Amino acid sequence: MGTAEVSGSPTKSPLTVSTSVTETLDGFHEFKISAYSLTKGLGVGKFVASETFTVGGYTWAIYFYPDGKGPEDNSTYLSLFIALASEGADVRALFELTLVDQSGNGKHKVHSHFGRALESGPYTLKYRGSMWGYKRFFKKSSLESSDYMKDNSLLVRCRVGVVKSCTEGQRNYSIPVPISNLGQQFGNLLESGKGCDVTFEVGGETFSAHKLVLAARSPVFRAQLFGPLRDRNTDRVEIDDMESPIFKVLLHFIYWDELPDMQELMGTDSKSASTLVAQHLLAAADRYALERLKVICESRLCEGITINTVATTLALAEQHHCFQLKAVCLKFVSLPANLKAVMQTDGFDYLKKSCPSLLTELLKYVARLGEHSVSASGYRKEMFADGCDANGRRVKQRLH
Repeated sequence: MGTAEVSGSPTKSPLTVSTSVTETLDGFHEFKISAYSLTKGLGVGKFVASETFTVGGYTWAIYFYPDGKGPEDNSTYLSLFIALASEGADVRALFELTLVDQSGNGKHKVHSHFGRALESGPYTLKYRGSMWGYKRFFKKSSLESSDYMKDNSLLVRCRVGVVKSCTEGQRNYSIPVPISNLGQQFGNLLESGKGCDVTFEVGGETFSAHKLVLAARSPVFRAQLFGPLRDRNTDRVEIDDMESPIFKVLLHFIYWDELPDMQELMGTDSKSASTLVAQHLLAAADRYALERLKVICESRLCEGITINTVATTLALAEQHHCFQLKAVCLKFVSLPANLKAVMQTDGFDYLKKSCPSLLTELLKYVARLGEHSVSASGYRKEMFADGCDANGRRVKQRLH
């Protein structure tokens, strides 16, 4: 009779793995308080609230107390808070409140959880109506003469980052997901001409498009084609203050959500020609409220600044409220090696005529640069309009 043998090597169980993932779902809201002087005297504990906005599945609102939130400060300070406006329990979040410097110098007053170590972790809101903010956010007596006030209005920006956690287990499958080709599909629709219901006449050329696509991408087109004050004839629109190649690029971006090959479009790789197109396109993007296109143009113009183009780009930045582009231009012009040459260009003559107030800003900028060079041996840190110190280091700017 045979005997059964049992192996002495135990069977190894496969190793399984899971990972806890914690991240923030970020959202932003901008709240303008116009006619600020009329809010004074509202009373301690009385507030003006923003529209609600949604971040991380919860609804939020900004609360502005022009005479302060509590009586202990005797209406000396204005108070600013972010509140949970929907039902929720133990909602963990990071917050940032910014009082915007409306002079364009970028010296915002910022209180932020983001980017710094928090000993007790994210802030926890227990229930609807819970708030985070500051009772003594800013002293009222200093507000009206500050750069935060413009045309009797204040601008507040907030950032909310809702903290979410989940556990991811080991996957035993791999299904590749194709990248989105939505832009290509809409671009093909434009090129095919099928279903077009509006024609634009620009600089002697005609362009066909789809009203719904234009309205979905641009609030200006939406008002022009479907709003209560729309033109009678929305099937044919004449644009007489834009060149046809610029409108063609604009239309391409609306459908494709990206710019065409500019070298192929212009038939040249000239840097000056590319800058000129970007300047015109930025103005067009601002006109039709295409914010992403506007930022793309702003970035390209920052990269393409030269002696011959910086003055016109600076004027453009001022006219279309491109604060980062403006700061980069001011820094370039104010360098001693550039200033004299820039002042001899035709663009500088245009700048003087179109935006004379910029000359005052430029003089202040040059003066600050000169002060820094004189006091460099004293290690005084000088702040520039683009948020950097004299050594090019990024600096978080606050004004208390």
